[in-house]
Amino acid sequence: MPKILAVNAGSSSLKFKLFEMPNEEVLTKGVVERIGLDQSFFKIYVNGEEKKESCQITDFSIAVQLVLNKLTEYGIIRTLNDIDGIGHRVVHGGEIFSDSALITDGTLKKIEELSHLAPLHNPVNVLGIRAFQKVLPDVPAVAVFDTAFHQSMPEQSYLYSLPYDYYEKYGIRKYGFHGTSHKYVTERAAQLLERPLKHLRLISCHLGNGASIAAVEGGKSIDTSMGFTPLEGVAMGTRSGSIDPALIPYIMEKTGKTADEVINVLNKKSGLLGISGFSSDLRDIEDAAAKGNARGELALAVFADRIHKYIGSYAARMCGVDAIIFTAGIGENSDVVRERVLRGLEFMGVYWDPALNKVRGKEAFINYPHSPVKVLVIPTNEEVMIARDVMRIANL
Repeated sequence: MPKILAVNAGSSSLKFKLFEMPNEEVLTKGVVERIGLDQSFFKIYVNGEEKKESCQITDFSIAVQLVLNKLTEYGIIRTLNDIDGIGHRVVHGGEIFSDSALITDGTLKKIEELSHLAPLHNPVNVLGIRAFQKVLPDVPAVAVFDTAFHQSMPEQSYLYSLPYDYYEKYGIRKYGFHGTSHKYVTERAAQLLERPLKHLRLISCHLGNGASIAAVEGGKSIDTSMGFTPLEGVAMGTRSGSIDPALIPYIMEKTGKTADEVINVLNKKSGLLGISGFSSDLRDIEDAAAKGNARGELALAVFADRIHKYIGSYAARMCGVDAIIFTAGIGENSDVVRERVLRGLEFMGVYWDPALNKVRGKEAFINYPHSPVKVLVIPTNEEVMIARDVMRIANL
């Protein structure tokens, strides 16, 4: 059976998961952290046991070689010839890629050309792809784009009300992110609901340190909260979410910061961290709020309120909703956030069970049986979507 390696290259990390397909069995997973930095380390799971070691990893080529060496050293594969395909997460596919794509020289060139839309991500994704190509040049590889799922949005969803030539000349529009996650959980929801995806109106809430909401009708994304960048939308761990754009020059004037410095504040010092003043981790926020910390309570309220409003907006957009899905670290594990988000949605047919809502990290319905709108918790699995796309695109 084919063995597919799913890869996610970050700015200083390389995450991987090896699947045996088509049964989707996870043979191993791991990560190389702090690539190009001091105190690099490598972690891999062998028969469920974590193996971790410190090492010096100066670049992605060394990281890739280390991963492949360890796969054979630990007997997870016999030789590198056992790897039948590789799937690479790529953050931005722009308007060029509405689906995953077989990696060729032409594909790589287009990904590099889109780097102006994701300067912190696409160049690193390309580094990871090229590093694997050097070692496994004959193994088919597929690029899986975070933005591809949202390319089905209609113009009224993705266009900003700016001069139209900004879109034509500079590609300024909403692109959306977390597409692989939203696609996975909506497809899984259809299976759990035992209804055809093409007949469903779903709202997917991917809630982690980064968070986005998607309206998915008939299996296609028709709107999503993140925009030209992942900064737009709901409040997040350190991101502000949507704000009045006139605040940027105002903050510059009042603080003396440059535009880049203000954007850095909006990306890295806002959201839960900015409001609470002490943490971007929702677990810390919840603990503090439970102990009466006013700023912790305020951060929690703002976070849930923004999500609540998007759900109402998207239900209106689709003229109703059949199910609401919670996924990712917060969505899967925080009954507190789910309760605050769902509270008050009874008017649109959402009746959720506080006892069932106590679930953490596993698939579950948390609505009462009579609820017209179902509410599901579905752990996301972007890696398996990558592996499936490698099988489909590479015809394995």
